[in-house]
Amino acid sequence: MRNNVKIGVVILAAGSSSRLGYPKQLVDFKGKPMLQHIIDVADSFEFGTEVLVLGAAAKEIKDKIEPKKFEILFNQNWQEGMASSIRAGLEKSLEKEKDLEHLLILLSDQPFVSKQRIDALIKEQLASNSEATFSEYDEDVGVPAIFSSSVFPYLKELKGDHGAKKLVYDKKIQFRTVKFEKGNFDVDTKEDVELLKKLEKE
Repeated sequence: MRNNVKIGVVILAAGSSSRLGYPKQLVDFKGKPMLQHIIDVADSFEFGTEVLVLGAAAKEIKDKIEPKKFEILFNQNWQEGMASSIRAGLEKSLEKEKDLEHLLILLSDQPFVSKQRIDALIKEQLASNSEATFSEYDEDVGVPAIFSSSVFPYLKELKGDHGAKKLVYDKKIQFRTVKFEKGNFDVDTKEDVELLKKLEKE
């Protein structure tokens, strides 16, 4: 990666999309599934490890994407929520590279994630030597986010449907932020899909 710093990436794509009624990972965005968009953006970097976590509708999703360099990991406990996918993704990443120094976490339903956004996160994380660097939007923090190895033990403790942002409050880790306009837009409902079709033309 950068100056031989070992950075891994995990894409979380195991959710059931219960509110939408079909896999939001496969919602079309600029001519390709949203998940494929995230894979393609991440694939433009040279990460040390690349893990894609699937769960609900895994076979259907696998049949409609090109994982490129990503290793697909099926999370049998996906119904527990996001925490189980974070734990599984981190464990697999450390199996692949035990000396991993940072882990970037991406979601499959944030269509406006770009190479520039990810690059900004990584630059801030490495320049500040921070425990974590989160995206900032709507006066809140969230993913995409990158975590140093000092935070890995806390990621392994996450439970239920809590994402890594919970660490900010529970462990009070020291973190930095990078602004991400439209970072709060994700796809959960049919109305979101319709809005996405309009936004992608802007």
